[in-house]
Amino acid sequence: MAAKAKPSTNKNPGNAKAADEKPVYKTISDNRRARHEYEIIEKIECGIALTGTEVKALRLGRCTMQDAFARVEDGEAYLYNCNISQYEFGNRFNHEPSRKRKLLLHRNEIFKLNQRIKEKGLTLIPLRIYFKRNWVKVELALAKGKQLYDKRDTVQKRDSKRQLDRLAKQVRTRV
Repeated sequence: MAAKAKPSTNKNPGNAKAADEKPVYKTISDNRRARHEYEIIEKIECGIALTGTEVKALRLGRCTMQDAFARVEDGEAYLYNCNISQYEFGNRFNHEPSRKRKLLLHRNEIFKLNQRIKEKGLTLIPLRIYFKRNWVKVELALAKGKQLYDKRDTVQKRDSKRQLDRLAKQVRTRV
């Protein structure tokens, strides 16, 4: 009598990727000014609807988000003032650089964001645009604007932390 073969534990034998392999992130543009101007409360990852020439321009790193913001209108989320430069070889199919772009979120996520914005007076700002595998993603933040004294307090805390780290490093090297 022939022995039965054990079933393979690997469900996709042709797939060489490991199950614990994490997706590759490549940052295209980072909104550093937003971190300085706003107190970030919550971060949300979402997709963005783009044309072909916009994706090609992003692959070349041609994007600025200096004054970008997001807004919910008619149950849809849109990104404004995000400037994606025109693709050099796009000819007549090129896109408008600073058009409003639709953000891809589930309806219930948009509803929750809209409620929080209305209740607490928060704003939606993009923190960065990046590639996750082959998809362009936007990291949005629910944020509250900082006052001048808040900014000064943040700078003071950062400086004191740096000094403490330097002192700790000196103590470790002497011992």
